[in-house]
Amino acid sequence: MIQDEDKIIIPPIKCQGIKTKLVSFIRQNIIRNDDGVWIEPFVGTGVVAFNIAPQRAILTDKNQYIIRLYQNIQNGLITPCVVRDFLQYHGEKLCRLGGEYYIEMRNAFNVNGDPLYFLFLNRSDFNGMIRFNKNGMFNVPFCQKKDRFSKAYITKICNQIAKVAAIMSGKDWSFICAPWQEAFTYATELDYIYIDPPYIGRDTSYVGEWPESEAIKLSEYAHSTPANVCLSMWKENEFRKNDHLFKYWADFTWHEQKHFYHIGAKEKNRHPMIEILAIKR
Repeated sequence: MIQDEDKIIIPPIKCQGIKTKLVSFIRQNIIRNDDGVWIEPFVGTGVVAFNIAPQRAILTDKNQYIIRLYQNIQNGLITPCVVRDFLQYHGEKLCRLGGEYYIEMRNAFNVNGDPLYFLFLNRSDFNGMIRFNKNGMFNVPFCQKKDRFSKAYITKICNQIAKVAAIMSGKDWSFICAPWQEAFTYATELDYIYIDPPYIGRDTSYVGEWPESEAIKLSEYAHSTPANVCLSMWKENEFRKNDHLFKYWADFTWHEQKHFYHIGAKEKNRHPMIEILAIKR
């Protein structure tokens, strides 16, 4: 089932580089077999899967906290009511204590790994970043907004939880914490693999560095799998072009659209980018 063009499902997790504004572009160019499985080796926030809304899906990611959050929404352990109670309680403390309480919650998360704590941090940290240090500790600073969790903001997050839960309901979806290679082992010729890998050579600290050797290996997997494949990747901006894309994905069919990423710390460092969907067949 494909959602109406004007109804984009926004996931409860924020992440730099999220494809929300590209959802319509992506689903306009994807033609898949409804009998097959939708597979994502880098599911991230899940925004593409939630808006494609396939009946069957295998959604993997190395970030265990995102996977655990969506598993718990899927199995009913995390509901809008649970989220509202949690964010109201801790949001009130954040409003009173500010950055001191944010650090307390961050320290607690680095011990308990609770997905609700992860959600709290993701929605109150600097610029919606997801970053871990070399020891696996979440280390994004506070956004400096003590009153971050207003009643309206909590309602917005709860509505997002409800919507993704409704999308998953009655569907055969598996959320798996695993290296990207594992997702390819499930693929058959009926299936569709959507790939949104990290930027090459940039250590986002999301799950570690993504070197070009891994990107090349991903291209080899994409070419050899019996499944159809769609790669989402930047092509160029006014300063540079993505040589890797031209070298390793030139035989795929390219569709392009201008996109603007709000990921620079300063507005002057934010520039429009040409985004490519490179489709195998």
